[in-house]
Amino acid sequence: MAEAMHKFKLKKEDTVEVIAGKDKGKRGRVLKILRDKDRIVVQGVNLVKKAKKKRKQSDAGGIVEIEAALHSSNLMIVCKKCGPTRTGFKLDGGKKVRVCRKCGEAM
Repeated sequence: MAEAMHKFKLKKEDTVEVIAGKDKGKRGRVLKILRDKDRIVVQGVNLVKKAKKKRKQSDAGGIVEIEAALHSSNLMIVCKKCGPTRTGFKLDGGKKVRVCRKCGEAM
């Protein structure tokens, strides 16, 4: 039986902070969301070395550093005013808007 996909409160291009793990405290932009695995790829965070094969003559092969996915529970969205926070939702003229739980500002 297939598991239900997790619904994230984070979106692509959000600024997030790592709250657990080896990169705790680092901030970055969300690049990719892997819903089926509950994981998120963040720019400049959780870098791993990967052996890359040379595909074209102009391509550089060798060992490259790429961002690996982090579990969604280890990330927290960052509010422009008050830093890492949780999110809530408000109805704004019939539209559902994400808001900061600390200051109430729309995200």
